[in-house]
Amino acid sequence: MSKRLFVGNLSFNTSEGDLTQLFAPYGASSSTIPTDYDGRAKGFGFVDVDADHMNAAISALNGKEVEGRTLNVNEARPRPERSSGSYRGSYGR
Repeated sequence: MSKRLFVGNLSFNTSEGDLTQLFAPYGASSSTIPTDYDGRAKGFGFVDVDADHMNAAISALNGKEVEGRTLNVNEARPRPERSSGSYRGSYGR
């Protein structure tokens, strides 16, 4: 089973492959770096690592300097649920 880690303060030059490789010793299987509408990285990402190695990954890489930036690594929080209804406000009534 894998756990998802949040990795903050990434260099804007870091690729998903770089991130997966950085976490490879901890069983990283994949990573994602969100981008804005122009395709530029937002400076943070998510990595899926083996649950057994999650704490070791956090201990080893939280505060580590990579590409001139100090990483912030912790367990990712689940996304809050969004309502499925639409909001119309007072228009169209």
